[in-house]
Amino acid sequence: MSTKWLNLIVEMKAKEENTELAILNAAKEVFQEKGMAGSRMQEIADKARINKSMLHYYYRSKQLLFEAVFKNAFRLLAPQLNRVLNDDSELFDKIRNFTNNYISFVIQHPYLPNFVIQELNKNPDFIGKLRTEKDFPTIDKFKIQVEEAIARGIIKPIRAEQLFINTISLNIFPFIAAPLLQGLINVEEKEYRELMERRKAEVADFIINSIRL
Repeated sequence: MSTKWLNLIVEMKAKEENTELAILNAAKEVFQEKGMAGSRMQEIADKARINKSMLHYYYRSKQLLFEAVFKNAFRLLAPQLNRVLNDDSELFDKIRNFTNNYISFVIQHPYLPNFVIQELNKNPDFIGKLRTEKDFPTIDKFKIQVEEAIARGIIKPIRAEQLFINTISLNIFPFIAAPLLQGLINVEEKEYRELMERRKAEVADFIINSIRL
């Protein structure tokens, strides 16, 4: 194959990758602003500066596009959480780091928690797809550390699975129920976001104080 044709193929591939990246960035912005239900493919195409036919060439449906946006974000989050859960940091530091990383990430991607819940309700096999992703988080090291902390008399007896579920629940619920909680505590979006920033430390303190001996 001639150099001319090779250069042409490289250019076409680069153009396709740039177009797909533009689509994913545009979709992320629209999904964050309007959620899955309120987003329209035409709006995403307009923001990506392509026509709707081109958008459908890359992603046949809004659902497939949403999954692609989610997986891209998950691939950024998963290694962070996996690294925190399985590093050699002390248990209390691990809880603080996990909470800080998780909340920081979801503040930047607020559509993700609700998408996970919606998708799992519609498609229980979705988590199976996620588990095949590289760096899908595991709690193996975390479980060992919890058992060791109990044996050393540092924390109260608790199953590592329960502690992990408690941590996840306290981190994720304020994002899933954000509109309800904003109404109940009577705060605007900006103030609620500030509450979420402060929650990084407060959730970790609450969990640690609940298990500390």
